[in-house]
Amino acid sequence: MHRLDRALVRVIAAFGLSIGCGDDIPDAVDEESPLPFGSGTGASTTGEPDPDPTTAGTDTGDVPPSVEWPTLDCDPISPGYCAYPFPSNVFTTDDDETATGRRVAMPLEPFTNPTNEPWEALDGFSASSAILVHLPEAVDDGLSGPDALETSIGADSLTILLDAESGERVAHFAEIDKTTGATSERALMIRPTARLAGGRRYIVAVRGMVDGGGATVPASPVFAALRDGTELPDEPSVESRRGLYSDIFARLEDAGIGRDDLQIAWDFTTASDEAVTSRLLHMRDETFEALGDGAPSYTIDQVVDAPDPGIAFLVRGTFQAPLYLDSLEFQTGRLRIGDDGRPVAEGTMDVGFSILVPQSAMDTPAALLQHGHGLFGTGTQVEGGHFVEMATTYNYAPFAVNWLGMSDGDAGAAVGTIGAGSATGLASMMDRLHQGALNQLLAMRLVSAGLTADPQFEGLLDAEQRYYYGISQGGILGGVYMALSTEVTRGVLDVMGQPYNLLVSRSVDFDTFFVIMKNKWPDAREYQFVLAATQMLWDRAEPSGWSLFIRDPLPGTPTHEVLMTAALGDHQVPTLGAHVMARSIEGLVHLDTNVRAIYDLPTASDSHTGSAYVEYDFGLPPDPLCNLPQRACDDPHGSLRRLTPARDQIDHFLRTGEVRNFCPDGHCLFADDNGCEPGERPPDLCG
Repeated sequence: MHRLDRALVRVIAAFGLSIGCGDDIPDAVDEESPLPFGSGTGASTTGEPDPDPTTAGTDTGDVPPSVEWPTLDCDPISPGYCAYPFPSNVFTTDDDETATGRRVAMPLEPFTNPTNEPWEALDGFSASSAILVHLPEAVDDGLSGPDALETSIGADSLTILLDAESGERVAHFAEIDKTTGATSERALMIRPTARLAGGRRYIVAVRGMVDGGGATVPASPVFAALRDGTELPDEPSVESRRGLYSDIFARLEDAGIGRDDLQIAWDFTTASDEAVTSRLLHMRDETFEALGDGAPSYTIDQVVDAPDPGIAFLVRGTFQAPLYLDSLEFQTGRLRIGDDGRPVAEGTMDVGFSILVPQSAMDTPAALLQHGHGLFGTGTQVEGGHFVEMATTYNYAPFAVNWLGMSDGDAGAAVGTIGAGSATGLASMMDRLHQGALNQLLAMRLVSAGLTADPQFEGLLDAEQRYYYGISQGGILGGVYMALSTEVTRGVLDVMGQPYNLLVSRSVDFDTFFVIMKNKWPDAREYQFVLAATQMLWDRAEPSGWSLFIRDPLPGTPTHEVLMTAALGDHQVPTLGAHVMARSIEGLVHLDTNVRAIYDLPTASDSHTGSAYVEYDFGLPPDPLCNLPQRACDDPHGSLRRLTPARDQIDHFLRTGEVRNFCPDGHCLFADDNGCEPGERPPDLCG
């Protein structure tokens, strides 16, 4: 992500969005009226039989285990906020036609013009998003934070994330939301250390949480009735869940977790991999089947001779991509979905591209290097600076296109969507990212099969050397590209991470958007729910839904290898998200650079052939241990692309597949020019 500047502030003003409070802003949730959106009464009782009741352990209550869920508008087991705990299977309905047997039906009142339409095609929840619950005035004493991940699967962990199928505890970290100073609005957030399995049921449990005075936070009356077997006649969802909670408690007890001291527990099911990937896979397969071995039609619009020293020429042009959107308007354009649930193409769209051809290509054909640009950037960023140096130093022909959905021109519409609280606008953004990903895949085909055969470029471009190099947002969305591409099997993902739900509150790039969100949804529990709900849509077009398949390929897709590079202290993309992404890629190792160890990543020394994660240290203080950005010293986010050892490492990996440590003495510490004052330490933002 590149830092958002004053231009975005002007965009906000253009949309008429006030930073202060307005009459249209809902009041903060009154703790005395704990159900802001509904009664909490189940609208219907639906469910499915447990696939293997014998795995549920022995029943400890009077009601036999029965895995059936009522469908609720609000869940009174966490009465402080209607949509919590989230995700939860009580926000689904039965559907025998989905892979999981469920279909999402969640409360959407925080959005304008609430509709389930963007979510109802999903058969479960995000496998990567924060798991949210509200325990009034709870503090983070004793939680397994991001610096103590190994304790989250220990016997004494206050938070438990359990795979209901295997009975195994799942590593995670837990934190109290610090984006707000209102302690009454702070959610407990549980974040898996890697992407969860798709189409899997999980159980969440919390115990031992205390308030600021050290007193144990009591369970809600509804959960206490479920836990203790007591009656609560005024709340029908208790009796409708007796069998379900008999199953939940039995599974927890089988894992060594007693029920007596639980403050809350619930379950949820993740969306199936099919539900997440099927649309974009269909778009790819249909498009490339129609192309055969050919390239999309294109035109050369401009050739600039010798725009920089060492560059023979810069070429700009346009190619045509099948259009799967019903409109190119940001807040209204959606994927055109057919009766079979698959996207349908109708017509084409023009996609602009830029490519640099170095002088060195006159002697040796240049390798093709596709660039993924930064947050709300443009493909034309490839025309200068770092990529000129990559082209001239290492004989690459860098090229790029806009990543539709998160490119220049989308920023203002994104601001307007957030400010309006539009669910449809959010869905439009994610649908545009589908089209954007397809356009990226077509860009490589354009160059490798089109421009390499064009008489104007005869003998200058090497169609057999095809690589991807994404930076920041391009590194993030590169996780999608490198799982989908059938033509590029080796790529670099620089200063990247996943999921966006984790990255945004820890990024300075989100500051402006965060102000707008707080303006629209002043209760912190509300905007955290919005972020979690948005992640469910985002999974279809960001690496949380795709990075798993980089080395465990989807049908019709080769195995890929990636080099992931990160900068400690990054202000814009936290390394915490990079670690989640690295752990989500099967078989990826941490190449030791004498910086630090990383939880649950195998370590390789000196060199490794295959996928690897590498960290560079620029001498910044440690990152905050809460969900706030690093702001100390100078931001090292853009430092790696200017660092010779990092560039040499990238070139060597792309050409050979080997990841080597090119740092002096093997220690990747570059702290000479980081802007830090002697002994500088950031203020304690997390207290």
